[in-house]
Amino acid sequence: MTGGEEPPTTDTASDLTARARIRDAALALFAERGMRGTTIRAVAEAAGVSPGLVQHHFGSKEGLREACDEHVIEALRTIKRQALDGGMGDPGFMGLALRTGLPAQRYLARALVDGSPAAARLFDDAVAAYEDLLERPGPGMNKPTTSDLHAYATAVTGMAFGMVVLHEHLSRALGANTLTLEGYPRLTKALLDVHTDNLVSPELLEQTRAALDRLSPSEGADDA
Repeated sequence: MTGGEEPPTTDTASDLTARARIRDAALALFAERGMRGTTIRAVAEAAGVSPGLVQHHFGSKEGLREACDEHVIEALRTIKRQALDGGMGDPGFMGLALRTGLPAQRYLARALVDGSPAAARLFDDAVAAYEDLLERPGPGMNKPTTSDLHAYATAVTGMAFGMVVLHEHLSRALGANTLTLEGYPRLTKALLDVHTDNLVSPELLEQTRAALDRLSPSEGADDA
């Protein structure tokens, strides 16, 4: 909530259920219409509650958006933790993770474009999480040979988030929405191939690294 205030809540199960229903309706509408195009009234109608109940739980549209930001961050963190603890090899987990994570990614795609404050936090958190993971890889992973682990983790995060932001173009090219159970598996299997194929020879890699090491920052400056 803005100003550090917590949204008013009650302890009844019906209120807790209504709050989650409102949040999920808001997730879908924010993902579809963005912050500016979504109204409290539209969220209330989608959730089957009154606008007053939305304000009771979240105070304002900004408070509702903040709640959605935090929910998405925690959902993606939880899925990542479970995946790294062995879930990646379990088809049952993969199906559950997709059903849980894809709505969050649809929301994240819009939030990254619209400039949600939590999107910036999520990106920074993702970089830190990748860096920690790569520093101490678990079973099934190899430690990278890079000399700049932070830049490596930042690049990996940028590629992953870029897939979310560009999902409309990716979906058009593949003929299926990559943020649904129809299109997501095909894209992800292609990404696995990209990560495991060695498309560039070791000689060309070394030549490129050497050229970049010799590159002066002033060479890229605009002469004007």
